[in-house]
Amino acid sequence: MVINAKKISRKNGYKIYGYCLMENHIHLLIKEEKEALEIIMRRIGASYVYWYNLKYNRYGHLFQDRYKSEVVEDESYFLTVLRYIHQNPVKAGIVADAANYNWSSYNEYVGKRAIVDTDFALRIYSSDREKALESFKRFHWISSDDLCLDVSENKRLTDKMVVEIIKQKCRVNHCSEIQSVEKDQRDRYLKFLKEEGLSTRQNARLTGISRGIVLKA
Repeated sequence: MVINAKKISRKNGYKIYGYCLMENHIHLLIKEEKEALEIIMRRIGASYVYWYNLKYNRYGHLFQDRYKSEVVEDESYFLTVLRYIHQNPVKAGIVADAANYNWSSYNEYVGKRAIVDTDFALRIYSSDREKALESFKRFHWISSDDLCLDVSENKRLTDKMVVEIIKQKCRVNHCSEIQSVEKDQRDRYLKFLKEEGLSTRQNARLTGISRGIVLKA
């Protein structure tokens, strides 16, 4: 399967920065280049299903739903997403350390590289690879409540619903007024809104507050 992933990546010109294969889903951190994401995912999915069905002598579909995706717009969130992906088996209680999980890209960063472009992420930490690896490991050891890919399985709020929640709960006439609220109060509002089910993307877009501030609140 690693060989197939390498061939597909070279042919279609995308880069894989991180992955984690769980029991019933997979997380991927990918950069589009020559082809659109939907084509990339179709090729990866078809290749994996072919390999899986051949290996286990089965037929038919393997994946239940269409993939979900979001755009990573800055280096800070890139590192957050990468950590979130690698910490999936830890948060699921499968292993105590991401390094002990065999089906993620974590060990490609700290050991032998196979299909992942590790240079991009490590250069964000430092141009010195040894220092970069130390920072990478230290960052991954931080216990976090990161929730990437703003998709709530139980509660999906439309923008119209979100605007009403913001106006009522934050006592403003316009969502953008939260920008001028005193910092501590603003952060309390943002935290409350996240607890109400608002996605980070909605929070940032409708209030005009940067995604980084919303994530930290």
